[in-house]
Amino acid sequence: MAPGLWRRMACWLYEGILMFGVVFIAGYLFGTLSQTRNAMDNRHALQAFLFVIFGIYFIWFWAKGQTLAMKTWNIRVVDPQGKPITQARAALRYALSYLWILPPLGAASLFRLSVLETAVIACGWVAVWAILSRFNPQQQFWHDAFAGTRLVSSEPLSR
Repeated sequence: MAPGLWRRMACWLYEGILMFGVVFIAGYLFGTLSQTRNAMDNRHALQAFLFVIFGIYFIWFWAKGQTLAMKTWNIRVVDPQGKPITQARAALRYALSYLWILPPLGAASLFRLSVLETAVIACGWVAVWAILSRFNPQQQFWHDAFAGTRLVSSEPLSR
């Protein structure tokens, strides 16, 4: 059984909070190793480094079945047969998960939007992308449908 939209979005929000710690440690490591003194120096290299670190984090945990946030919300990622996903499928899911943020960032770059306008567009896009999952026959997010993965409840939540 697929977890509800609000539970999936709560898990997504909690994942973002946990990722703050990953960004902090990875950023500190990058700054130390590259001897970067100013945050604007090497920013593209830092972004690429964080993309790789996030990829390692998510691909590793998804191939094991769940991230820490998914464990908290009793959600598991599986393939269409209900089995744990492979690292290759987890990598595909990771790449496709950027559909949550790349369209508004592309629009911001194309139309040279301000930070506030970009934030508004990004929040609107996230809401639209989440609501579009209601049109998926299995109520899954579209990046999961494209990657051949599903989010399922790992055990019922106690009330």
